[in-house]
Parts: sequence; C-alpha cells; structure tokens
Amino acid sequence: MQRDQIIGSLLSRLGERLAAFLSQHRHVHSASRPTPQVLLLKSLRPGDVLLVEGHSRISAGIKYLTQSTWSHAALYVGTFGHGQLQDPEHCFVEADLIEGVRSVGIDEFAGFNTRICRPVGLTEDETKALIDHVLARLGHRYDLRNVVDLCRYFLPTPPVPQRFRRRMIALGSGDPTKAICSTLIAEAFQRIGYPILPTIEYRSASTETCPDCHDELLHIRHYSLFAPRDFDVSPYFRIVKPMIEHGFDFHALHWQKP
Repeated sequence: MQRDQIIGSLLSRLGERLAAFLSQHRHVHSASRPTPQVLLLKSLRPGDVLLVEGHSRISAGIKYLTQSTWSHAALYVGTFGHGQLQDPEHCFVEADLIEGVRSVGIDEFAGFNTRICRPVGLTEDETKALIDHVLARLGHRYDLRNVVDLCRYFLPTPPVPQRFRRRMIALGSGDPTKAICSTLIAEAFQRIGYPILPTIEYRSASTETCPDCHDELLHIRHYSLFAPRDFDVSPYFRIVKPMIEHGFDFHALHWQKP
C-alpha cells in the first residue's frame, strides 16, 4: 500500500508539472479582433456558452484535433450564480486543467477571440437547472496522475487520421480529459434534455397518404466526446455577435482613403 501511495504521489506531482507547462500561454496571432468586454457582457444571457480561442500549448492540440478556432468553453451563469458565487463579477463557470471547476470573471477572457452560443427556448426553470448543475461542481479538482492523458498534447499536431481525431480527445482515464474538453457543459445540457450534436437515425413512417414520411430518432452522444466547436456548429444554438446586436451601422464606419 505504501509503495502505491508513493507512486501515486510521484505521478500527481509529475501530472501537475505537465499541466502547468501545457497551460502556459503563448503569443498567437488571431484572425479577428477580440470583442470589447463591456459589449460582450452586455450581450450575454444566463445559459449562454462562451467559446474561447485559447493561446496555450494545450489549446493548439485541441484546435488541431477538432479542426476549429475554439479550444475552450465556459458557461455564463449571470445573476443566477450570485447567491452561491458571492462575487457578482465571477459570472462564468469553467473547467480548468489545473484548478478544476471554478468561477471566473470577464477579465479571464480579455484579449481572446470569443463567440457566444445561445440555447433556444429554455424556460427559467430549465436555465436554473442547467446552471445549478455546474455550480454544484465548483471546487471539483481533477486527478492528474494519468500523465498519458497529458503527454499526448506535447505533440500539437499528431499525425492522426481526421476520423480518429475527436476520439483522441476523449481517450484516457477520464479526469484530465474532462478538464480539457467541454464535458462539464455538455453534461449539464444533457441533464435538461437539450441537444448539442446528437446522432440522428431515420426510420420509415410511411403511410398510404404519406409514402415518403419518416421519423427522426435522436441518439445521445456521450458527453466526453464533445468539443468546444460542437456548440458553434450545432443547429440548436444561436450564434450571437455583439457588434451586430447593439445597433451596428456600417454607414458610421470611417475608412482610410487610399
């Protein structure tokens, strides 16, 4: 037993160092200008998913494996979370590789390219249930002893066939994988029965009056298989663009004359 404890302690220390290295930010030239924080907050509603273009070493691997701009996701809890979070400025909940599930403010995403993905048609009770699910996990820290889960991200662009890349994110023992991908948020939406990217099965429902009719049956994917980009490409989330939401008028733009 003592030998197992020693090995576990050594792996934990190694995992923490690997996680710290992978989480270090690097300078990455973004293709678009970040949205001003005031405008971003003005556009958000409780239950919105904020996608973030991260600049860390681990972000490079996630963006390559998912062929997407987005490497991180956070859930906006807004005023729903103030009673439990105590600090109204900490209005997002996210899963962090090192610190686990935590609440953060808008400053955490300063300078990053972001995108708002909004679920459609949620009632107030459903929004509360969604947010309660992530709030209940605040303080949960991930077990980083499985260093294999972390080492795969030292090669930012592994030579993996495209059809296997998503599976590579979900590969592993569980905890590091949950911290890296969008597991926390995907699980919360599945709890209230809201679709992200379900697998669709078509079954014939033809009748004499409707020979071409069919039923669509939705199959739930395991939440560990979801990545940040899935909220972006999902047909069930509306993309909210702050610049357009608040009175954009292209006539007011000032162009530099050639």
